[in-house]
Amino acid sequence: MENELNALEGKLAQLIQISSQLRTENHRLRQELAQATSHNQHCNEQLEEATNDKQLCGEQLAEALQRNQLCNDKIASVKARLEKLLPTFPEDMP
Repeated sequence: MENELNALEGKLAQLIQISSQLRTENHRLRQELAQATSHNQHCNEQLEEATNDKQLCGEQLAEALQRNQLCNDKIASVKARLEKLLPTFPEDMP
């Protein structure tokens, strides 16, 4: 009977040791999870910022293209008017 109690006591000591190790590992894993969650949130914020920057650049590009088209239209209009006026000048003008 005493051998059985000694064996049971040994198993109980092992169980307590394993439980303590698991508690320590659980604590470490919770800390790692908190760090990973924080890092993930930071990455998501950076991604959102980059997406907003991209959207803003797209809007600015569209606006610049529209302005460029207006300039091209004005240049074409001025060119057409100059081409109409050019024949009215005498060729022997200094």
